[in-house]
Amino acid sequence: MTDRALSFDVVAGQYDSARPGYPPALFDAVEELSGRPLQGSRVLDVGAGTGIATRPLRARGADVTAVEPGPGMAAQLRRTLPDTPLVRAFGDALPIADASVDLVTYAQSWHWTDPARSVPEALRVLRPGGALALWWNIADPDVPWVAAQEERLHLAAGAGAHSSGGRRAERLPADLPREHRVLRWTRTVPLDTHLANLGSHSLFRLLGDDATAAHLAGERAELLKVFPTGTVEEAYAVELTVTLRPATSSVDGGPSPEG
Repeated sequence: MTDRALSFDVVAGQYDSARPGYPPALFDAVEELSGRPLQGSRVLDVGAGTGIATRPLRARGADVTAVEPGPGMAAQLRRTLPDTPLVRAFGDALPIADASVDLVTYAQSWHWTDPARSVPEALRVLRPGGALALWWNIADPDVPWVAAQEERLHLAAGAGAHSSGGRRAERLPADLPREHRVLRWTRTVPLDTHLANLGSHSLFRLLGDDATAAHLAGERAELLKVFPTGTVEEAYAVELTVTLRPATSSVDGGPSPEG
């Protein structure tokens, strides 16, 4: 986990109100690929942030424990989900008992982990046959205005500093079986909400307030050319990967305190 990952803390409220959620089809796919319903499953939502994925998991009847290292994000999650168990920890070192959960989820957060640690930790806490599900909402590059905006973000950040492709990197061991799905969806929001969504990304936390304000003002002008009414149809491709812990093999790992 890096300082960049923890940079979201200062915009926790903005993050919670402006970031997109997830379509119901995503959770249908998680159930299909994991081979069990969310209803009654014990789920560990790692890198839970403000609970954007935690809420629909709970709505599906899952018994969810949220894992979030950032104090600001965790505080926002506690305000909106006061009865959800919350563990302040990193995915690289989970204070959760071996073979104790049915599903480990990472919504927009796997890329902040060290897979040399986070993969064994996820497999350790999963019961045999349990599933690890990773997903990202990616701005859909097949939509022309989205592609143009992504190019402007690249220019603002400098070469290599902003990359949707980097967020999609699974970094799972090559010999670990996995299934993939891509689910496209849209949401319609006011332009101000779209700009607040952009401003909650780690890129702008690093650029600073003045540079962020200047870039978002430019984005407002560009987007009004495409959406003159001030209502933006955001287009996303949710990229989902699910892998199962083998049902008949053991995962090495020392004892851990139960969360």
